[in-house]
Amino acid sequence: MISPREAVRTLPSYHPPLAGREGLRFDFNENTIGCSPRVLERVRTLSAEELARYPERGPVESIVADFLGINADQLLLTNGVDEAIHLLCETYLEPGDEALIVVPTYSMYRIYMMAAGAEVSSVPAGEEFTFPAEHLKSAITPRTRMIAIANPNNPTGTIASQEELIEIARAAPDAAVLVDEAYFEFCGQTMVDRRREQPNLFVTRTFSKAYGMAGLRIGALVGDSEQMRAIRGVSSPYNVNAVALACLPDAIGDRAFIEKYVGEVRASRSRLENVLKASGIRFWPSQANFVLARVACTPADAAAFVENLRRRGILVRDRSSDHGCEGCVRITVGPREHADRLLAALRETLAELGVQQGATRA
Repeated sequence: MISPREAVRTLPSYHPPLAGREGLRFDFNENTIGCSPRVLERVRTLSAEELARYPERGPVESIVADFLGINADQLLLTNGVDEAIHLLCETYLEPGDEALIVVPTYSMYRIYMMAAGAEVSSVPAGEEFTFPAEHLKSAITPRTRMIAIANPNNPTGTIASQEELIEIARAAPDAAVLVDEAYFEFCGQTMVDRRREQPNLFVTRTFSKAYGMAGLRIGALVGDSEQMRAIRGVSSPYNVNAVALACLPDAIGDRAFIEKYVGEVRASRSRLENVLKASGIRFWPSQANFVLARVACTPADAAAFVENLRRRGILVRDRSSDHGCEGCVRITVGPREHADRLLAALRETLAELGVQQGATRA
């Protein structure tokens, strides 16, 4: 009888709670108002002929490369950042190789690494979820072939410095070192320029978060031109759909839309952190479009907190199962109007559950 490879049979499952998501969606770090009006207008103008043709990635890659200030041969557009991670694993990992991640972090790093047959080692984040640069470097061995780092990290919102990331890449010259910048717009720190210092350093960007195009599934992988040639060999020439390719130039061209949205998100993030601080709730200052907060002592109490907010029309994500995140929830933030609704529901929930029990304190 046919059977999947052992590496596939033993994969951990990742099933995001997509069903029944009614209310304000502060659970998946999406743009809570949607994409630029220019993107919607472009969708409306798509012709039947455009949809009948196989998508041409090259012209749009040149536009995005100019936007990022790099050469087109240093960039590959992908079906979301997930595909970029998958392609890196398929290109550089052999069965039995070692791959490193810092936990807690995005679950799909481990899954794609394991699917390639790699042995994944987890390096715990430091105190207060700080980036464990020295511990990560000490974990590198001659078998290390890939390291994945979300920066800012999900679900903690913490960030590693540029120098720390360069040091990691230098310490592992035989490994592909991925810096996943899915939340770049909310912090402003990027390794796209510093990447030139290390040919083994790769950077990913997504258009799912600040740009509000998660449903179109489009991301970008940036790396050394020679390494990118190898990755292109693994990628399908038609991996990005025609609608996403048609819309992307308008998305990155509407700078006013992005700047306004990001500015409001940053302000809302500060408002949320201030409310959490005033309520005595432990949280971690974030550089992303979300805040991680410890709202309870137990996963059951965290689940009750999430359910209470859901009844008030607010969806947040329970992260209690992540390493070091017991009793924690991740709360996405949006523009002012959405933040007003979030904070009103949060205050009501805190009043109903009561913070005087001490469960939410550090």
